Amino acid sequence: MSSSVNAFGKVAVMFGGNSAEREVSLRSGNAVLKALTDAGVDAYGFDPKHQALTELTTSGAQRVFIVLHGRGGEDGTMQGALAQQGLPYTGSGVLGSALAMDKIRCKWLFQAQKLPTAAFAVVHSQDTDFAGLLASLGGKVMVKPANEGSSIGMSAANSAAELEQAIAAALKYDSEILVERWINGREFTVAILNGQVLPIVEMRTPRAFYDYEAKYQANSTEYLCPAPLSAEHTAMMQNTALNAFNAVGATGWGRVDIMLDQDGQHYLLEVNTVPGMTEKSLVPMAAKAAGMSFQQLVLAILTQAQKA
Repeated sequence: MSSSVNAFGKVAVMFGGNSAEREVSLRSGNAVLKALTDAGVDAYGFDPKHQALTELTTSGAQRVFIVLHGRGGEDGTMQGALAQQGLPYTGSGVLGSALAMDKIRCKWLFQAQKLPTAAFAVVHSQDTDFAGLLASLGGKVMVKPANEGSSIGMSAANSAAELEQAIAAALKYDSEILVERWINGREFTVAILNGQVLPIVEMRTPRAFYDYEAKYQANSTEYLCPAPLSAEHTAMMQNTALNAFNAVGATGWGRVDIMLDQDGQHYLLEVNTVPGMTEKSLVPMAAKAAGMSFQQLVLAILTQAQKA
């Protein structure tokens, strides 16, 4: 084992958990764990669904690599618990994690920072003027639970009846719902690693939008990296992504999703502070385009573990 790898000490790779994104987290976590052990790091898997957090200290963990997606791992709660135990962890701190997870408060921050994002409304119940809301947002919308990832609970609507159904479905996941003007265009993601912006990835799907099936199940999704964009659009989108990442207080590594409409205007969708980390995920894809192997990426993330 090299001295640099040895310096990490014993590393707990935290994955699984209790969120709606558990299955994705299990795949990501196993890929990260394999990369670390292959690199010679003294790493082991830790699933907080089945193990008490006190076991981290009794097992002698010196760092935690967080690969929990969604609530309980990406929303600041786990980050706070680890800080209380004095354990350094990867990725954003408590505030950055909590803000990035909340799509509605993210949108408010984007607006306050004058960053481009689509018009939206916030809904708390089915007691809503569906037709009026739809008309105010251009006739077609995307409906999202405020605090879910992986497109869980999301659906598009272009009639009052569809909007009513979409909000009812999203309310199963959250008490606050984001209803966002539909952007007709191309979808991109911009990965950020330790302050550096990686090459942009474009996602293309024949489905209505880049939903859970397009992300994890369909074979028809195309990924282009570096994305076929002009130098001007590339620079603008990378700059917007970095500004958005910083606006929510995110640190270390993450991913910012952006749409580009047919008029050449780009719009922020959201910030992800613990994105997917299978070898086929978007951040590893961007890192590969920048000349980094999956193992190098994982080690780079671990190197920036937050001081507790």
